[in-house]
Amino acid sequence: MDQHAIDEVLNRPLSQELLARDLARLAFIGLDGTPRSIPIGIVWNGTEIVMCTATNARKLPALRRNPAVALTIDTESHPPKVLLIRGRAELDVVDGIPEEYFQWNGTYEMTPEQRAEWEAGVRSLYDGMVRVVVKPTWAKLIDFETTLPTAIEELMQQQKERQRA
Repeated sequence: MDQHAIDEVLNRPLSQELLARDLARLAFIGLDGTPRSIPIGIVWNGTEIVMCTATNARKLPALRRNPAVALTIDTESHPPKVLLIRGRAELDVVDGIPEEYFQWNGTYEMTPEQRAEWEAGVRSLYDGMVRVVVKPTWAKLIDFETTLPTAIEELMQQQKERQRA
């Protein structure tokens, strides 16, 4: 998928709404060769999805071995709105806590006192973190109104062809 097509999908209003959410599912291949899908906090910076994790996170060796990943960002309502993204995870070990970690966690409702206590706890727990950065190399938006999963689109096309025959 070329960059223009990716940008066209990601710049749609519904895609932007989904990219503003704070949680996605990250899929990758584990060290044992089997797939994993985990919920993870995200921040969209306009060109990349940034996730933050502990330096000892079990997913990191797997992502170093095979950086190919897929992300799903969706809604809980029916019909679901779904943004599917593929890319490669780049791992950036940083000292301290990345701003993105505080940014995505900032969406949770806390009083100023709760927020200060939470931030102090985070800063005391982590010496550093790993930023997992994914630049999309493929994207598809499914809203079940104007866009559908490819298999359903194919079945509908076959149905139209049968009706014409």
